[in-house]
Amino acid sequence: MLKSIHMLFILLSVGGFMTRIMLAQFKPACLQAKLGKIAPHVIDTILLLSGIALVFQGNWMAGEYGWIISKLIMLIAYIGFGVMAMRSTGIKRWIAFVLALACFGYILVIAISKHGFI
Repeated sequence: MLKSIHMLFILLSVGGFMTRIMLAQFKPACLQAKLGKIAPHVIDTILLLSGIALVFQGNWMAGEYGWIISKLIMLIAYIGFGVMAMRSTGIKRWIAFVLALACFGYILVIAISKHGFI
């Protein structure tokens, strides 16, 4: 069940990020709604907590855990590019957006293969 919750919140987080980028580009006033400001933080907090719980539940820290560190590094990059995408305009926004999605894609590859770059 925990893995299902984690996967659901992955979809909500990435879907929300893509939605917020589109709103920032085409309807920026919509981003001022209270729900739009609070929901991403709640979703990402639940996502992070469920990920941490999965690491300990799966006893993944006992063996090779370089892939977990790789995921954390890519998560930090994803967050950084996501913040850049939300705060920038024009071509900078779209470059940061694509880089954030590339980080997400690599996180997904690491999660499936359990092999990172560390």
